[in-house]
Amino acid sequence: MPHLALYTFGVLKSPLADPTPLMDAFYARGEAIYRRISLHPGHLAHAEAAEGDRGTLFEADWGAWGEFAVPAWYGKGRTAETTALAATLSLWTDLRSACEAVYTGLHREALNRRYDWFERTVHPGHVFWWVSEDVTPTWQDGVSRLEHLHEHGPAPHAFTRETAEPKGP
Repeated sequence: MPHLALYTFGVLKSPLADPTPLMDAFYARGEAIYRRISLHPGHLAHAEAAEGDRGTLFEADWGAWGEFAVPAWYGKGRTAETTALAATLSLWTDLRSACEAVYTGLHREALNRRYDWFERTVHPGHVFWWVSEDVTPTWQDGVSRLEHLHEHGPAPHAFTRETAEPKGP
């Protein structure tokens, strides 16, 4: 049975390493959200760096998830001091489980505040696609599909929750 991959990407107003209360609140909330989502029914796995602190996304060892990558439209920093983005890559059993985790509870509360932390953009903030159960999607897979979604709209290999076939291929 196929699994559902989800890549999310957003450009932050300030670097992750910025010591402002606003960024500290974003980071603290993110840790709680990750803990909650990782326990959600249907969650299979998410990309985690082997080691590293906030902001070291580009230098981190992501193992089977591949080298960290971002869409071409990201124009901010790539060092621990200047990185101003939030990205996730995860695997799910199905669309319903992923959407329940993302659009309810703590994550829903964070989404309601997204413009406190994230720049407004014309680019999509997430993309779904189906993978074989023996496949671990890579960061580059997510970037390619998000860029395709932006440039060409939804397709069977790059879609949003609104344009998905809930049962997969």
